[in-house]
Amino acid sequence: MSAVVAIAVHELKRFLADRFNLFFVLVLPMILVVVLGLQATSQSASSVGVVDGAEGANAATFAAVLVDQLDAAGLEATAYPDEEELADAVTEGALDVGVVVRSAEPAELEMVAPGEEAPPGLDQLVRGAADSAVVELGRRQALAGAAEASADEVAAVLERAEEQRDPVTVDVRSTDPVMQEFASMGRFDIGAGGQLLLFVFLNTLTAASATIQARRSGALRRVMAAPVSARQVVAGQALGRFVVAVFQGVYIMAASSLLFGVEWGNLAVVSVVVAVFGLVAAGVALLIGVLMDGEGVASGVAVGVGLVLAALGGSMVPLEFFPETMRRFAYLTPHAWAYEAIAEVQRRGGGLVDVLPQVGVLAGMAAVVLALGTWALRRSLGRVM
Repeated sequence: MSAVVAIAVHELKRFLADRFNLFFVLVLPMILVVVLGLQATSQSASSVGVVDGAEGANAATFAAVLVDQLDAAGLEATAYPDEEELADAVTEGALDVGVVVRSAEPAELEMVAPGEEAPPGLDQLVRGAADSAVVELGRRQALAGAAEASADEVAAVLERAEEQRDPVTVDVRSTDPVMQEFASMGRFDIGAGGQLLLFVFLNTLTAASATIQARRSGALRRVMAAPVSARQVVAGQALGRFVVAVFQGVYIMAASSLLFGVEWGNLAVVSVVVAVFGLVAAGVALLIGVLMDGEGVASGVAVGVGLVLAALGGSMVPLEFFPETMRRFAYLTPHAWAYEAIAEVQRRGGGLVDVLPQVGVLAGMAAVVLALGTWALRRSLGRVM
């Protein structure tokens, strides 16, 4: 048993000794967790610029009121001094759309968009804000006429009234349970789960090149010359791949929790899922290491297989967003079963009993690929001897 552990430890050290591997193991997963987390919460308000393009006090006041109403509608509205500067901001991408007030009475607006049309839905928001601005401007004019007050005085009175008004509480309730689950999660939680499965599988597969190096350099031949049986060598190689998978999984879980506050739920259950998933990856890595003759070819196959299975299995886009037909194909991959198990624990507080079906399927996959991988490696070692 000590020989098996020694071989496994040596495989892990050799894998981590490669600086190229260190980037993909330690750095890239965290970068992608950040990128996906920011993307998930990057639903920032659209930016709108407003220019008073007409003469008269009412036009200037209407433009100012329109800016307030656009802000109230959840848009980022900014007043611009002239049309030329507004057009430049739209062209450069600083604004999603520009609005030029051509007339206040009646209200006439001209929209400046980067393309032929304004972004979908944004024109409706601008029109709704313009309607509200017309009502607000009429209210101010009515108050000013009744009280014989200036526009500034009316604005001050309305502002005080707004501050003294009791706030309206609105509870938004979604009828979609999936969206409720996503809404209850942290910004980095979903991305971290996908990257965990992606890199555990991908980096375990890329470690297959170490088997090819050992075969081509004669390292396996020298190991077989020592008092070590073929069974121990096979077990050590398989355990080495599994240790790489576990190391990657533990690192992503720990780093994402410490750096980004990712909540994994029951860590013991998630660890079981990752361990069984790592066994599947270890078996596939053994097969690639035996069936491929060149390190470059093995690395290409490992990356290709790892990325394709991750994409099909929901590690890049959540399975809940897959079409029904594509979701059926997804369950041919170990990633989909592991994704479901982690989602059950992470989002719904599930325990080991709740994920036993997924763990059982992963264990079955692991048994098949490990049996094939060890059989192929033993045949290869027989030829070496």
